[in-house]
Amino acid sequence: MEKNQIWVFAEQRGGVLHVVGLELLGKARELADAAKKSVAAVLLGDKLAGLADRLMAHGADVVLVAEDDLLEPYQLLPYTAVLARACREYEPDIFLFGATSLGMELAPRLAARLATGLAAHCIDLKFDAEGELLQMVPGWGGGVVAAVRCPKHRPQMATVMPGVLKKCEPARRSGEVKRLTVVDRLDGSGPQVLEIYREALRERPLAAAEVVVAGGWGVGGKEGWSLLEELARILGGAVGATRPAVDEGWAKEEQMIGQSGKTVRPRLYVGVGISGMPHHVVGMEDSAFVVAINQDPQAPIFEVADVVIVGDYREILPPLREALRAKLESGQFGVRGQSS
Repeated sequence: MEKNQIWVFAEQRGGVLHVVGLELLGKARELADAAKKSVAAVLLGDKLAGLADRLMAHGADVVLVAEDDLLEPYQLLPYTAVLARACREYEPDIFLFGATSLGMELAPRLAARLATGLAAHCIDLKFDAEGELLQMVPGWGGGVVAAVRCPKHRPQMATVMPGVLKKCEPARRSGEVKRLTVVDRLDGSGPQVLEIYREALRERPLAAAEVVVAGGWGVGGKEGWSLLEELARILGGAVGATRPAVDEGWAKEEQMIGQSGKTVRPRLYVGVGISGMPHHVVGMEDSAFVVAINQDPQAPIFEVADVVIVGDYREILPPLREALRAKLESGQFGVRGQSS
């Protein structure tokens, strides 16, 4: 197998691929076509039949597969050992990971093992004039974007948040499946997975919602937050938040939108009490239609809004809620995915 490939870690849980791996494959395919490289998806776990075809359809030329009972479910030390061995054998030029809870633990451990660099929470990836990978990372609260390079060590490694890159449409493609040989018994001396508990979703997944009602520091507390939740229910949407709202306990961490949270692209985004700092805007700026409500007429969020409402949301949302309810009850319009 040729060296200097672009590798993508294809994260899976229980035989189900995480969408971020497919998003990264789309970007890797774009980079590889520009630099005349090839793309390999790296898949670890056990009993993974059928996943390779999907990875090839989304851009992989080669799927590197390691299967072992110690690789399912995910454990840090066995995963690190397999990936480090593979990198030393095949010498990839670039290795990309999703900035998921798994990826943010695994990627830095692997980078340290390989004595290379890692750029975290990238929002874009591209080549410079010399063919080095530029890893675009927001800094200073999102006010600047730094271009990170790793010219002396390989592989060049980066993590990218789910939703930042757009997943390409699958195509009819063929490729090679290559087995990564697990020669030594993997190190199972680290933390052990004793039980997996999956909490049932109580509301519409944020990243998939066509309507998002998001709140920030200006909402002021739990009482105001209930207005946002009710509006989201009427519109059949999901509730998002900025970091201050999460830090105050008004919203959960999985509801956070922005540089260190989720990226959303709904048909309708309603921002309530959100100032519009760059580290939040980067997570919602691709929304199709943005409505912003804020008492500050100079709020930065208004610069990316299609409809601007200056005023107290506590005076604006109740009559809006009642008007929407009346229209829905009269059947004048319907909201896709509406829940009663």
